[in-house]
Amino acid sequence: MDEQRLGSVRVVVFGPLVESLGSRTHKVPLMENMSIEDIIEYLGASDWIAKGLTVALNNEVCPLDVHPTNGDEIALLPPVSGG
Repeated sequence: MDEQRLGSVRVVVFGPLVESLGSRTHKVPLMENMSIEDIIEYLGASDWIAKGLTVALNNEVCPLDVHPTNGDEIALLPPVSGG
């Protein structure tokens, strides 16, 4: 793999994603041109995108095609359900 590592990002997950991914926080290595969607795929949570996953970068809701930088914090917020 020739991709250059650009540091890492901290990913915080909520709700059922905690159980699904095994932990509330994750440190993900950041590679060149890596988008938030790529990070979600790296974590194995891409099926949540179709379920209405919302993401926030440094406490600001953003689209999945945003490219984070070293030290950023990404929050993965699954849709709220209930009755």
